[in-house]
Amino acid sequence: MTEAKKSWRRRLFRLLGLAACIYLGVIIVLLALENKLVYHPTGPTEEWSSPPAPEVQEVELTSADGTPIHAWWWPKEGVQGAVIYCHGNAGNLSSRGPTLGKIRQALGESILIFDYPGYGKSGGAVSEKGCYLAGDAGYDFLVHEQGIDPERIIIYGGSLGGGIAVDLAARKKHGALVLTKTFTSAPDVARNLYPWLPVRWLMRNRFDNLGKIGKCHGPVFMAHGTADRLVPYALGQRLFAAANEPKELFTVAGGDHNDPLPPEFFQRLRDFLAETAHRRLGRPQHAAN
Repeated sequence: MTEAKKSWRRRLFRLLGLAACIYLGVIIVLLALENKLVYHPTGPTEEWSSPPAPEVQEVELTSADGTPIHAWWWPKEGVQGAVIYCHGNAGNLSSRGPTLGKIRQALGESILIFDYPGYGKSGGAVSEKGCYLAGDAGYDFLVHEQGIDPERIIIYGGSLGGGIAVDLAARKKHGALVLTKTFTSAPDVARNLYPWLPVRWLMRNRFDNLGKIGKCHGPVFMAHGTADRLVPYALGQRLFAAANEPKELFTVAGGDHNDPLPPEFFQRLRDFLAETAHRRLGRPQHAAN
């Protein structure tokens, strides 16, 4: 082998080694920043909106590990059911006031929304386990403090909140599960954003909805936009295919991840819940006109 060829090979190996070091360095940095990439909480001093109605009550819950969990309870007099709302990965519960109003108007139910650890006025630091424990605390508040029949609890999850909702519904009795813009698993979403990284094997936050949704035995209503750039529509379709009957997928043509859900979604959700409640309980579920 000539000296020129040896020199060329040495340069090539050095370049490959440098590229491997850079690639490994990027992986290490992203692993260190994983929670900051998955969760985007804001505290009450950074971003806070007033409750959507005067009758909304501030509630302080405690998760099983002792973390204080802040929630809003919006009761509706004369109804027997409730919605527990699991919000997405950004902001805090106070930014969901308009959505709470739409859900409450459509379904005619009381509604509870809670913040995860590290969000809003909740204590602690955010983690996947902490999110699940916060969901448990909210569910226990409805059942044990408000005396609501578990079969009249609608578990509602949007985006990341769908992971908390699916986990809760897989373990607790409930009346129905509603998921909007929800994914099969957190690594599947990350793989769509970073296809050149081995996120499936390295991510600590899993939110394995695909592995859990088969354990959810109530009616399932899902909504997803066909133009969702964060959680591709195909992931929603896969999750829907794994869900048990009765189920329905409401497709939002051209809908992106942060686009508001259309009025038709709330109308169809109300009808679906009324139909399935009638079959399950032998009587129509209360709904607003």
